[in-house]
Amino acid sequence: MSGLTPRYRLQVLSRIVAATVGGYALADAATVLLTLLWPLPRAQAVLAANMLSFVWYTIAVMWVFSTKSATRAWLGMVLPTALIALLCFLVMPEGGLP
Repeated sequence: MSGLTPRYRLQVLSRIVAATVGGYALADAATVLLTLLWPLPRAQAVLAANMLSFVWYTIAVMWVFSTKSATRAWLGMVLPTALIALLCFLVMPEGGLP
């Protein structure tokens, strides 16, 4: 018998989803915010922020699997992403309206 309970397997699955979906959302939000804030020409800001997004995503994935619980992992992905998204909305020209 392997000794792996269904609860443990669900926690691992939850962390995998948090790392892939939450990490992507966090990296994407950070990329948009950096693009808006950097005093570079738009194309260079987008390129530099996109290159850094790989670093943010890697850090997010490592952090998700190093926390004590899956709940903490989800909170660590959702709260910063929501805060960064709010900052993006506030920083956008014309308040982000189309």
